Amino acid sequence: NADIVNEGRIFKGSVLIHNDLIEKVFEAGEDIVIDNSTEIIDAEGLWLMPGVIDDQVHFREPGLTHKGDIYSESKAAVAGGITSYMEMPNTNPQTTTIELLEEKFSLASSKSFANFSFYLGATNTNINELVKIDPANVCGVKVFMGSSTGNMLVNDINALNRIFDEVPALIAVHCE
Repeated sequence: NADIVNEGRIFKGSVLIHNDLIEKVFEAGEDIVIDNSTEIIDAEGLWLMPGVIDDQVHFREPGLTHKGDIYSESKAAVAGGITSYMEMPNTNPQTTTIELLEEKFSLASSKSFANFSFYLGATNTNINELVKIDPANVCGVKVFMGSSTGNMLVNDINALNRIFDEVPALIAVHCE
């Protein structure tokens, strides 16, 4: 009996969840087949909306956890309606290698309250790492073209050309 916001529409309906995943969305009047063990939550008068995806977060793990970490920041995100996030690479150390990227995925798999992905950070010299990313697992490559900290400012035209020519994933650009 929820007022469901989905696919650009608002309609009265129900959602069937099985094994923690949405199995089907029903519009009011559709037959719903459930068994006696199904928990029913009456959402009459309530709104059911998709969670928000935040494509630029700074959770500061590893290295700057006094500012926040994956556990605390993902918990806060979920409390605010964020169900998925994409975290930036300007941590300490900066996420500019596949090895460091995999370490962040490992940390998040045991700490995150929300769905997650991470950007691999570009530098003037790490094209060999950038071309190895799997676009099915990584949200993209982050290129800082304005001011940046450390060695993440990509200001070499040859490096930029190679990044835009050879990287097999979305490229997010920070320009100032």
